[in-house]
Amino acid sequence: MNPQELTGQARTHIVESKDPSYLLHLHVSTAFLALRRAAAAEGMDLAVQSSFRDFQRQLTIWNGKFEGTRPMNDADGRPIDAAELTPAERVDFILLWSALPGASRHHWGTDVDLIDRSAIAPGYQVQLTREEFEAGGPFAALACWLEENAARYGFFRPYRGVRCGVQPEPWHYSFAPVAENARRKLTIQILRTALEAAPLAGKELVLERLDELHDRYVMRIDQP
Repeated sequence: MNPQELTGQARTHIVESKDPSYLLHLHVSTAFLALRRAAAAEGMDLAVQSSFRDFQRQLTIWNGKFEGTRPMNDADGRPIDAAELTPAERVDFILLWSALPGASRHHWGTDVDLIDRSAIAPGYQVQLTREEFEAGGPFAALACWLEENAARYGFFRPYRGVRCGVQPEPWHYSFAPVAENARRKLTIQILRTALEAAPLAGKELVLERLDELHDRYVMRIDQP
């Protein structure tokens, strides 16, 4: 991937599928479909809640949270008011759940947020919370199945809350053969160049801390 693809500013590496619906790296699509077929054999309708996300979309999410127009949560998933935080605290709280624009693994088309559509009751709105994937939640069976089977198809969980700064996300899976190469290629300078040109809320604070943020939220993942 080139710098524009790594930072979500191009989508030349992405293929689109309508049924099932997803936007994925062209070398990830086949692996995901194999994983989906295996899940179907167990009675699950494996679906992608989120796949490729471009730079502008990530920027909208970031700025909304920083400015208090989008919900922001603490480490336990409880709502927190951005107005009660200093700008530096806002950066830290946003990064618990949302990546910097240019630093999201979703830019690469290698990462997916997964659900089991067959487990959803009529009218249910998926939230992607840990409770949904724990015992008693609608996706508890899916979480167990993925833990046992995803690695056979090249997928792993980068956010388990062990090494990384991001909170555990049992719905988030990454295709290691492509994602690991992208992670190594996304240098601080590539990320800095993307952010310097963007209307990023809190930009000065972010750029001052970029070495630390790149290490903690890009390089430090829970390895496959």
